Amino acid sequence: MELISKTLFLCLALTLASGLPTPADDHAGDHIDDHTHEGLPDRCEGLEFDAITPDEKGNTFFFKGGHIWMGFQGPAHLSNESFKELDDIHHIGHVDAAFRMHSTDPNAEDHDHIYFFLDDKVFSYYNHTLEEGYPKAMHDDFPNVPDHLDSAVECPKGECPADSVLFFKGHDVHVFDIATKTVKTKTWDHLPVCTSALRWQEQYYCFHGHHFTRFHPATGEISGRDYPKDARRYFMKCANFSHGGNYTIPKCSDVKLDAFTTDDAGKSYFFSGSIYMRLDTHRDGLHAFPITRAWKEVEHGVDAVFSYTDKLYLIKDDQVYIYKTAAPYTLIEGYPKTLKEELGIEGHVDAAFVCNAEHTVHIIQEQHLRDVDLTATPRAVTQDRPLPLSGIDAATCDSQGIKLYKGSQYYSFDSVMLMTAAKMIPEAHPITNEQMGCKD
Repeated sequence: MELISKTLFLCLALTLASGLPTPADDHAGDHIDDHTHEGLPDRCEGLEFDAITPDEKGNTFFFKGGHIWMGFQGPAHLSNESFKELDDIHHIGHVDAAFRMHSTDPNAEDHDHIYFFLDDKVFSYYNHTLEEGYPKAMHDDFPNVPDHLDSAVECPKGECPADSVLFFKGHDVHVFDIATKTVKTKTWDHLPVCTSALRWQEQYYCFHGHHFTRFHPATGEISGRDYPKDARRYFMKCANFSHGGNYTIPKCSDVKLDAFTTDDAGKSYFFSGSIYMRLDTHRDGLHAFPITRAWKEVEHGVDAVFSYTDKLYLIKDDQVYIYKTAAPYTLIEGYPKTLKEELGIEGHVDAAFVCNAEHTVHIIQEQHLRDVDLTATPRAVTQDRPLPLSGIDAATCDSQGIKLYKGSQYYSFDSVMLMTAAKMIPEAHPITNEQMGCKD
């Protein structure tokens, strides 16, 4: 929750602060000024990082020499303050490469461990604690992978053919299959030599100098246009480099969500104004993007969103947009359609939600809860029940029950039946600093 709190207020600041520019498509973090401290390196001067990796909690670490930056903001620290054995044992003062292990095997002991590579040695950390038996010779854990690496990055199955690690040395990429411990070597001459690499929000970034280039992990093909780009404009905020804007932490009384849903893969989406925030898991953190970055056809925000059978339903005015949830989000052919065509309803939608393993979408319109059977053709309202309160902004349903968000407060109910049968409005719970990092 601490990670979410520290990040969400920044996301909300993008939405709530007036006159701020929209983050660019490659926006990779919430811009907060890095401060230069005497005697410490300043990444705004255009440093070439030695390694970049997230940890199991979603914090991203940038390494340079004996220093480290945690996250996309803030000053440098000595790396041995966080990973003391890197210096105490090896006395090298820098890392060659680093990555966070990913395994689809739920019983894998090394899932989410961070691996650091120094010359021909490998260190494995979990929760900032060096694992027993480390450091080791690289070939013990990663046979046939060369030492003195330039960079490394995880590549989960689905993005690569199997759970893999990409090890970079010069223009050669050594693809290490985690399950079989076999290596296939490719040469990507078209890609710059990556002195560090990062997988972030299902995208892959090769850092070289103070620039980065986005690439496809299976082919090395450069993704998008206008690369390389200056990392100071996207992965940190630096004077005369960032997208600008003086972001302020909003008061908790100013926080307002427009929609909230969780898809079948467990990814949660929060919508506020023209910004959406996506949380894959706590290990990846919560990040803000313009809605049009993922759903280019949906402009000027949404009214309601719900998830059903690996699809996201975005409702704006009288239109319903349906997207496949797998990135990149693809609009289903034939959409958008009107609310009447798709759900058999008319009028403004305040919020919508589907509870776990159900086939009914509950649609909130003013002080009514209207149920639509998503398995029926054509779809129509099957039940219309009163709600104990009106003016709802967003709603969500999970194993803990239902939450209705109204302004800076929310109301909790154990079930739809108890919610619609309530004769009195329950006690409102304020959105707090602990939840969203806002100002009390």
